[in-house]
Amino acid sequence: MENRLEKIAEKFREIEENLGKPEVISDQKRFQALAREHKELQPIYETYMEYKKVKKGIEEALEIIDTAEDEEFVELAKEEKKELESRAEELESELKKLLIPKDPNDEKNVILEIRAGAGGEEAALFAQELFRMYSRYAERKGWKVEILSLNETGLGGFKEVVAMISGKGAYSRLKYESGVHRVQRVPVTESGGRIHTSTATVAILPEAEEVDVEINEKDLKIDTYRSSGAGGQHVNTTDSAVRITHIPTGIVVTCSNERSQIQNRIKAMKILRARLKELYERQQKEKLDSARRSQVGTGDRSEKIRTYNFPEGRVTDHRIKLTLYNLQEFLDGELDEMIDALAAAEQEKKIEALSKEG
Repeated sequence: MENRLEKIAEKFREIEENLGKPEVISDQKRFQALAREHKELQPIYETYMEYKKVKKGIEEALEIIDTAEDEEFVELAKEEKKELESRAEELESELKKLLIPKDPNDEKNVILEIRAGAGGEEAALFAQELFRMYSRYAERKGWKVEILSLNETGLGGFKEVVAMISGKGAYSRLKYESGVHRVQRVPVTESGGRIHTSTATVAILPEAEEVDVEINEKDLKIDTYRSSGAGGQHVNTTDSAVRITHIPTGIVVTCSNERSQIQNRIKAMKILRARLKELYERQQKEKLDSARRSQVGTGDRSEKIRTYNFPEGRVTDHRIKLTLYNLQEFLDGELDEMIDALAAAEQEKKIEALSKEG
């Protein structure tokens, strides 16, 4: 870690020097790029400088303890050494956190996809409740929720819902939600009073800009058809619904919420870009380092991540073995305690990996 920190300190000083040069100041593009890098490295540099100062203080205190003859002076040095060692530990921990690479998607908006899994109508009702839960959480955060695509059932459940959640840091908070969510309860559709287990799948994708994913129009097959609501009732009498197939990957996106074919196409392209971005990033990640993928936040949709148990009023996250007994509040969007714990677990794993690297 020390070698890496020395290199960062050297780079920071070099950037600081360059920012004062007239030729850099006159080149606004270069100046802004260096200023951004300077801002990113500054907390690491300042913390490392304090860490070095504290380590030097410990060495000086040790020298006094070894050489001083005045007992009172030695006791003071021992006390100071103890305080400095405690501060050095704090700074070392802070530096490990600062050295963790930032997720480039953290500040992005989110494409939320929820699909009913095993359990028929009950699974669809659970999918609808999950969507409400994330909508309430977004409301608490001051984020905007926009439904892009919705397929309802006759009882008001959701076979599938796709929505855009827009707001600062949306992906950084919601990225841990990808996976299979399981509910255990007596379904409203069950007259016998038996507890059933149903599932719904959640996918959290960072919104992809046009510059993030290049899509060739020749690779798209676009079909239009007539929208229909629950029970087969026609929403309108025009072919406004859009189905886009990305031929190279086989990804199919449908959007029928808007009355305008153009609007449905725009929304369908947003979903397609996000899915392609996630696919390409996952493929790249697997190629680079499949063995070291973290169990927290992998976005593996086959992973059973959480159980919502109604008889016991609990919600359990299986990845971090955390159980909370506030199921109703949780479903009402009070997710921060769980998300904070998941974020802390991910950070711990990254620090551990960083320590092994040295």
